[in-house]
Amino acid sequence: MVLAPAKLRILYLQIREDDVTRAEELQEFVFYSGLAESQFTTLNVFDTPSFGAKRASEYDAVFVGGSSDASVLQPIHYPFVEDAKTLLAYCVQESIPVFASCFGFQLAVEALGGQVIEDKAHMEMGVYPMQLSPAAQNDLLFHDVPNGFLAISGHKERALTLPDQAICLASTQRCPYHAFKLVDKPFYGFQFHPELNPKDLATRIRRYQNRYLDDDDHLQQVLASLQETPDANQLIAKFVDRILLN
Repeated sequence: MVLAPAKLRILYLQIREDDVTRAEELQEFVFYSGLAESQFTTLNVFDTPSFGAKRASEYDAVFVGGSSDASVLQPIHYPFVEDAKTLLAYCVQESIPVFASCFGFQLAVEALGGQVIEDKAHMEMGVYPMQLSPAAQNDLLFHDVPNGFLAISGHKERALTLPDQAICLASTQRCPYHAFKLVDKPFYGFQFHPELNPKDLATRIRRYQNRYLDDDDHLQQVLASLQETPDANQLIAKFVDRILLN
C-alpha cells in the first residue's frame, strides 16, 4: 500500500549535544523532506544513550543526523554508539528505510562491517564537487543528479572500506566514499550533508570554529568558498518520494 505523505512517521536519530544545533538540524531535515515537524520523533542519544533496536519498527523510516560532539571510534566515551549501530543493523534486517547523514554514515559503515578511520590530513570543511560512480546512473536517487554536483562536507573521520553489500555512489578527491546504497535494501548513507545549505553551514562553523578550523583566516577562507547546493539538498525529498512513498 502506498502511503500518503502526511501519514509518514520518521524516527530521527539525533547525535547533537547543544540545544541550538539540535533545533537547527531538525528543522533542516523537516524543510528539505517536505514533511511536517509533527511527523518526526526525535531520539537524541545524548539524552537517551540506551535504546532498543526494535524501536525502529514503529516508524516508516529512520533518519540519522551528523555530530560535532562524538566519534564512532570511541564507543567507550560515547556509549550510545553500540546501540545506534545495532539499530541500523536491525533496519537492514527488517528492510526499514534509512537516510543517514555524516555521523550516521559512519555509524552505518561500522555497523555493517566496513571500517572508519581518523584522517585529519584529508579533512573536509566546506562545499565540494561530488563525482558520481557508474552505479549512480541507475540509482533511484542519483540517476538525475549531475556529475560534479556540489555538497557540504565537514569531517575528520571517513570510511576506509565500505560494507560488502554497499554500492558506492559518490566520492571526492579527498574522500573515496561519500554516498552508498545497500544492495536490495532501502538504505542510503551520505558522508556529506544533504540537510545543510551554505547559510546553515556558515552559522555552524562559527559555532564550532575551534573544533575544526585553524584560525580566523581559515574561517574566512571557508566562508568565501561557499556555494549553493541544491542537488544535494533535493536528495532528502527524493528519498521521501521515491523510496518511502513507492
